Amino acid sequence: MGTTEILGYIGALIVGLVLGLIGGGGSILTVPLLVYLLGYNPVIATAYSLFVVGTSSMVGTFQKHKKGLVDFKTGLAFSFPSFLAVYLTRRYLVPNIPETLFTVGDFSLTKGMGLMIFFAIIMIIASYSMIKKDKTQEVLSVKQPYYKTFIQGLTIGVVTGVIGAGGGFLYVPALVLWAKIPMKKAVGTSLIIVTINSLIGFIGDVQTIDIEWTFLLVFTLISIVGIIIGVFLSKFISGKKLKTSFGYFVLIMAVYIIYKELK
Repeated sequence: MGTTEILGYIGALIVGLVLGLIGGGGSILTVPLLVYLLGYNPVIATAYSLFVVGTSSMVGTFQKHKKGLVDFKTGLAFSFPSFLAVYLTRRYLVPNIPETLFTVGDFSLTKGMGLMIFFAIIMIIASYSMIKKDKTQEVLSVKQPYYKTFIQGLTIGVVTGVIGAGGGFLYVPALVLWAKIPMKKAVGTSLIIVTINSLIGFIGDVQTIDIEWTFLLVFTLISIVGIIIGVFLSKFISGKKLKTSFGYFVLIMAVYIIYKELK
């Protein structure tokens, strides 16, 4: 086992830790890890990310459910339009994106570059939601009509399908602001949405790409160990401070990705 592979597996552990500690952000680490450290094509990396984050989130859902922090009814309401959008995006949209998006003079924006830059833009949005002070954590009022939830779930599903993310960093604020769920329960509920979306999205990828199952299963198993440790450590670590710090880290990573792709 080479040094790069060992570092990759250490990264897998960190991905799980982040998911366990703050309920999201696993894919934000997984995709750059697979692309820049382990050298995977962005399309393959986003596919693997869906499997890793989806499986890890399944474990996290079980642990949060034991604490009464999962609203299955609301989670499934968001999941239905989302997993349809994620599956169709991974099965039909991503494979049919042209290899060269456009060319200006000597510069060509390739499919891989486009995916990573779009991923970085979503990371910037996610970092803002993590850094800003949330004043809506415990706001409870009448829940919105389902058609709005359907449209929101569909929209987030397309975005997460393109970037290969579970979408926890998008679903948590959506559940708080739109479904009026308290923050702690929103984190737990987002995990069930992430689980369903990611694994169904990955099914779309299995039909279009070859999977290195041995590597993927080992990487995922290590991430699951990380999420178990992360959930345990979350009892002793301030989630708010951790989330803000991680938000700044995500922002730095996003700027690095854009620089790396455009240099």
